[in-house]
Amino acid sequence: MTEVLRPESRPDSPMFSSGPCAKRPGWSLQNLENAFLGRSHRASEGKARLKAVIDRQRAILGIPDDYKVGIVPGSDTGAVEMALWSMLGARPVTMLAWESFGSGWATDVVKQLKLKDAEVITAGYGEIPDLAATDWSRDVVFTWNGTTSGVRVPNGDWISENREGLAICDATSAVFAMELPWEKLDVVTWSWQKVLGGEAAHGMLVLSPRAVERLETYTPAWPLPKVFRMTKGGKLIDGIFKGETINTPSMLAVEDALDALDWAETVGGSKGMIARTDANAKVISDWVAKTGWVDYLAADPAIRSTTSVCLKITDDWFTSLPAEDQPKAAKELVAILEKEGAALDIGHYRDAPAGLRIWAGATVEKADLEALMPWLDWGYATLKNTFQK
Repeated sequence: MTEVLRPESRPDSPMFSSGPCAKRPGWSLQNLENAFLGRSHRASEGKARLKAVIDRQRAILGIPDDYKVGIVPGSDTGAVEMALWSMLGARPVTMLAWESFGSGWATDVVKQLKLKDAEVITAGYGEIPDLAATDWSRDVVFTWNGTTSGVRVPNGDWISENREGLAICDATSAVFAMELPWEKLDVVTWSWQKVLGGEAAHGMLVLSPRAVERLETYTPAWPLPKVFRMTKGGKLIDGIFKGETINTPSMLAVEDALDALDWAETVGGSKGMIARTDANAKVISDWVAKTGWVDYLAADPAIRSTTSVCLKITDDWFTSLPAEDQPKAAKELVAILEKEGAALDIGHYRDAPAGLRIWAGATVEKADLEALMPWLDWGYATLKNTFQK
């Protein structure tokens, strides 16, 4: 095969993990030196910082004033589970799944909550169901951006403004990177560790007035763990949405989130972060267009993620390998790049087809992605030569 020259320069930051994701440019531990530590988070200063995380995200994202925004335990997973266990069962539910996390939510609803009127509609990796066929007389649960499949919802046109059910959206790899039609979403969840590049363990939960009404008028048939309870005496526990967290938060992580939000404002807020993400994604798409050994997992450009970019290896040499050897070869490619310090954590998700997964969210610098592309070509050539010997 044609020799590919070893690139002369590496990305300044090789952090391309899809979660936890790259810290914002210029991040340092010194940014956290004023963290509110060793004190109760219920003290006035602690509550003020927690509320600032809520209020500043509301402002940057343009979340409607009548929506509730809260910090909850358990990262995005905790936020989604709170919604599922607290709200589902009031009416039939449709679970839309086209990647690992969406499939996990469907499993919870069918096998854990055991809802009899749950409908699960799936699509393979790289594909998406027929969204236009969604029945909005039902509750609908879906991921906006498939972190493990590289597939995203193209827009919110398919969500009915006159829906009877709730639109429950896991948007953890989309918030701060993609436009969301907030007025069409009743429950939205995400974590600080994705596009913000913040520390993990804390989730964000947004509730529309319709979602609040569901919580205050419906009692599930099953018991709820304490960390899932959002109502008391038939009324919303409003403190959750004012910084009074259900369990003790990490104030070090809170300080990190505030630092990330400071940075987000310097790059133009949500619009600036979306623009950075789109520019990053274009670096990859331009490279894919001229590269013969790789392609997107999602064939349709309209549904390709701009944050968690999932690629498949299409070279005849690779596809002719035995099925059990293809993931091994892909992992070897990842190992080659990691050993060189060119890219870290860009392997496919464990349930996804063999290939690469590159985070292109706003905290990644465009120049680092531009520097990465030649290393991908060199790494693949090195892999192929190694296997052919």
